[in-house]
Amino acid sequence: MSKEKEIEKSDLEFVEGEFINIKQSTVRSVEGGHVELQQVGALSIDAERMEITQGASVILKGNDVTLNQSMCALIAGENVSMQFSFSPVSISKENTEVNRSAVGILAAQSVKAENTSALLIVANKVEGNVTTLLDWRSALALGATFGGILGFLSLMKRR
Repeated sequence: MSKEKEIEKSDLEFVEGEFINIKQSTVRSVEGGHVELQQVGALSIDAERMEITQGASVILKGNDVTLNQSMCALIAGENVSMQFSFSPVSISKENTEVNRSAVGILAAQSVKAENTSALLIVANKVEGNVTTLLDWRSALALGATFGGILGFLSLMKRR
């Protein structure tokens, strides 16, 4: 495994290394220790520490994940930080810091948010200015309603 890689303006399948810096490229999969991406589209990224600026990805997995002006479908990490970014699902074991971003479902031990919107937040501690569409009571009621409707429809289908 190579120690350090710097790649610019490429279309890549798989990149692996200890220190990876990719700019203005597309890549299928990245694995490494410290990964920095700028204006990169990636399918999956697995790293100890990653910093993504103006990028788009499907799956991010790592200890420290930092997004700036980026999009990601699924984030899983120890500590997640998002600035001016969007993610439908973000799950972190420890802390999540979200600043002027939008998140669908956010789960973390502790959340610090500033001017952020979310569909649902599941956390022990939430600090800051965050707008949520559902709290735990309304999510429970919504789930019970959909469950009742689906149950009723399955009974009607049997007849």
